[in-house]
Amino acid sequence: MAVQLQELVKAGVYPDADTAVREALRVLWQERPGVRIDVAVHHYRTENLSIARAAALAGVSFDRMKEILAERGVPLRLGPETLEEARAELDALRRMRS
Repeated sequence: MAVQLQELVKAGVYPDADTAVREALRVLWQERPGVRIDVAVHHYRTENLSIARAAALAGVSFDRMKEILAERGVPLRLGPETLEEARAELDALRRMRS
C-alpha cells in the first residue's frame, strides 16, 4: 500500500507537505550514500565546484572523490587552466611570502 503525502499530513505525522518532503530527503541523504555521490558528481560537472567541496558533499575523502570522478569519466580540474592563471597564482604566492 502506497502512502500518499497528503495522508501523512492529514494523519498528523507532519504539519505540512513541505516538512514531509524535507524529512524524506534528509533520510534519503543519510541512508543512501550513492545519492550524495551522484549529487556531488553532478555539481562538480555542472558548476565550478572543487574536488574538495565535492568530496565533502559526497561524504568521502579527497582521494576517493578523485577516484569516483575518474571511474565515471569526469575530467579532473586540477591546478590553473591557463598560463595566465598560473602566473596569477604564482604572483599571489610571492606576495604572501613578502
